[in-house]
Amino acid sequence: MNPQAKLVCTISLLMGSAITLSSNHWVMAWTGLEINTLAILPMIAKSHHPRSIEAATKYFLIQAAASTLILFSSMTNAWHTGQWDITQLTCPTSCLILTTAIAMKLGLVPFHFWFPEVLQGCSLTTGLLLSTMLKLPPMALFFMTAQSLSPTPLVTMAILSAAIGGWMGLNQTQTRKILAFSSISHLGWMTIILMYSPKLALLNFYLYAVMTSAVFLTLNSMKTLNLATLMTTWTKTPALSAALMLTLLSLAGLPPLTGFLPKWLIIQELTKQSMTPAATIMALLSLLSLFFYLRLAYCATITLPPHTTNHMKQWHINEPINPLVAILTTTSLILLPISPMVLTIL
Repeated sequence: MNPQAKLVCTISLLMGSAITLSSNHWVMAWTGLEINTLAILPMIAKSHHPRSIEAATKYFLIQAAASTLILFSSMTNAWHTGQWDITQLTCPTSCLILTTAIAMKLGLVPFHFWFPEVLQGCSLTTGLLLSTMLKLPPMALFFMTAQSLSPTPLVTMAILSAAIGGWMGLNQTQTRKILAFSSISHLGWMTIILMYSPKLALLNFYLYAVMTSAVFLTLNSMKTLNLATLMTTWTKTPALSAALMLTLLSLAGLPPLTGFLPKWLIIQELTKQSMTPAATIMALLSLLSLFFYLRLAYCATITLPPHTTNHMKQWHINEPINPLVAILTTTSLILLPISPMVLTIL
């Protein structure tokens, strides 16, 4: 991709996210979302492969439909209340339409069908942007309207997202699709706590972004796109493979790693809100995600590649590892001791 075009797309992404995050008016929030969509499309389609073009087309159609629903929701609310302020969402019909629109933008079940296909059709760095940065503006709209939304559809979509995200990731062999279903499952955890503790949902999003960034950048450093290639990387970069294994276990939510912190606090908060059945279901559904995280970790560090004559080994390239990978990996592993400070903030 042309460096000038990449710079324009990156600046547009930052500007679109900033506009949405700082806006109080629905039209300005919609404008920021549209700038984000138009900025990421060239980055998805930059390889000119038919799969990339298909992914860009799917992403554009879904995001355009979701943006239309957001405008329709805000217009309906303005018609009933005379208010264009984001926090003044009081019309029940507008709340339901907005919930549907943001679920489409985020990829929550049952509007998740586009996300794995789009992630599979783009590069790992673009997939990282789709999984982290581009989810922040829709999540911000959820945070600003959390007190007005109905809890029933949110809890239902959250449980379904945790279930489908874990179940559909079991039989995948492509790392990008596995990370897409992992993202859907984590969105379920963020959505179920959104009504009761928005700060906790935001903490979950931040820690998810750190851990997912570490995994994506590590896989990008290894040039790994599927499990078969992942099995041969430990001979080339053993330290990075070991760090990837620990980061995946953190993403699965195993103590004493960082990923255990948001799940622990969310289950605790759901129990306080007399939602013990929902907390139990979410905890059990996380076992599905744990299965494919363990399979990724197993392939990264324990499995030996087949030693046959026709097996093609990867070239050993001594490329310097991005320091950001080390910083994000370390953060993904050792933040659990900050939980007392987090509890005082929440």
